[in-house]
Amino acid sequence: MPIYEYRCERGHIFDVMQRISESPLSACRECGAPVQKVLHPVAISFKGSGFYSTDYGNGSRNGDSDNGTKKKEDKEPTAEKKTTASGKED
Repeated sequence: MPIYEYRCERGHIFDVMQRISESPLSACRECGAPVQKVLHPVAISFKGSGFYSTDYGNGSRNGDSDNGTKKKEDKEPTAEKKTTASGKED
């Protein structure tokens, strides 16, 4: 049986173990004021080989998060000094 959280208009919060088929409560146990069922979002995380990498927003298809850009140390140098056979630089 699931446990449901209720909150009354006067601020009382309480939990009730109820069957899914039971009707929700309508009055607070402490003061008799009208109550509402409190719903909380559920965190879901899909992991495994059956999901596409494009489903998660950032990152490329191979799982890298740098979006195909090169890091500063990975860039090729623009000009290299060459030495001739005599040992002098060009």
